[in-house]
Amino acid sequence: MVNKELFKLLEEYAVECGVTYEEMIEVLKKSLAASAKKVEPNSTIVVKVNPEKNELVVTAQRQVVEELSTEPAADAIAEITLEDAKKIKSTAKVGDILTTIVSTKEDFGRQAARSAKSTFASNIKALLREKAYQYFKDKEDDMISASVLKVDDNFAYLSIGQGTTAVLPRAEWLPNDSFAVGDKISVYVKKVEQTTKDPKVKLSRLDRSLITRLLENYIPEIKEGIIEIKGIARDAGDRSKIAIYSTDPKVDALGSCVGENGNRIKEVVQSLNGEKIDLYKWSDDPEELIRNSLQPAKVTLVLNIDPKEKTSLAIVPDDQLSLAIGKAGQNVRLAVQSCGWKIDIKSASDARTEGLLNI
Repeated sequence: MVNKELFKLLEEYAVECGVTYEEMIEVLKKSLAASAKKVEPNSTIVVKVNPEKNELVVTAQRQVVEELSTEPAADAIAEITLEDAKKIKSTAKVGDILTTIVSTKEDFGRQAARSAKSTFASNIKALLREKAYQYFKDKEDDMISASVLKVDDNFAYLSIGQGTTAVLPRAEWLPNDSFAVGDKISVYVKKVEQTTKDPKVKLSRLDRSLITRLLENYIPEIKEGIIEIKGIARDAGDRSKIAIYSTDPKVDALGSCVGENGNRIKEVVQSLNGEKIDLYKWSDDPEELIRNSLQPAKVTLVLNIDPKEKTSLAIVPDDQLSLAIGKAGQNVRLAVQSCGWKIDIKSASDARTEGLLNI
C-alpha cells in the first residue's frame, strides 16, 4: 500500500513528540502487527515499511507442514497443515510459506482499524515514557534546571523537561527558599524510578552534591579538572565550606572560582538563594591545610599533628577565638568535615597558661 500522506504525518508527529522518524516507524510497525494479529490470529504477522517509497505492506504468513508442532519454538513461523493449505492454494507443498496481504482498509475493518490507532497511541506514550526515563536516569546524581509550575504548603511542582512534572517536597527545600510560579531553579537529581506513567524523579536542594554541580556549571576550570574540589561541607541554606586545589601551578584556584569582581561565586550563591560559600586552598601539608580550613579566622600555630589519627590543635589569637569556632561551632565543624582532620581550638592566652605557647 502506498500512502504518502501517512508518512508525511508520521514525520511531522515525530518532530512534535521529540522522537526520531525511525522510532516512529518502529512504533507504527509494532502497532499494525498487533492489530493484524487480531484479524489473522493463527498467522505470523510481518510488517514491511519503505519510507523512501511511501510503501507499507502487512502480510500474514504460515509455513506448510505435514503435522502441526506440539511445542513450536517461540520465534518459529506459524504453521498450517498441508491438507488445509491445499484448500487455500492447490499447488501448496510442505515447506512452502503461504503469504496473505492484510489490507489496512479492507481486511482490517473498522474495529481493527480503531484498535490499530489506539495501539499506536499507547505505544507512542510508552516510547515517550521510556525515553523520558532513560533521559533522567542519565541525569541521576546530576543537576538539572526546573521551572516552578505550582506551589502549595507541602510541595513545589516543577517542569523538568521531557514532558515530565516532578515534585520537590518542602523537606528538600533550602530554609530560605521561597518559590513563585515561573521561577527557574537548580535541583539535584537523587534518584529516578520507572513507573507505569511518568518517571518518578526524586529531587533535592539540600544535597551537598548540588554545590559541586553548581561549581562545575559556573567555573569551567572545575568542569575541565584543572581545579579539583578536595573537600566539601554544608549547612544547607546557611553556609558551605569548600577545599579547592589547582592541578596547574599557573592557575589560581581561589581567583578562578571567585571570578572577576566575584561574579562566578555570586552566580552559585544566587542559585542557592543566598547560601554563603567559603572557599579555601587545599594543601598536602597538614598545618597549612588546617590553617586554611579555619578561615576567615587567623591561626597562630598548629600543634599536636597526628597523621595517623588525623587530629590537631589550633592556637588562635584571643580575639579570633569566636570567629574560628563560629556561631554554634559552625566554622570549626565545617572545617573538620571539609578537610578531614579533627581540630581542637585554644586561645593564645589559654595556650600560654598551659605552657603550649611561649610568645
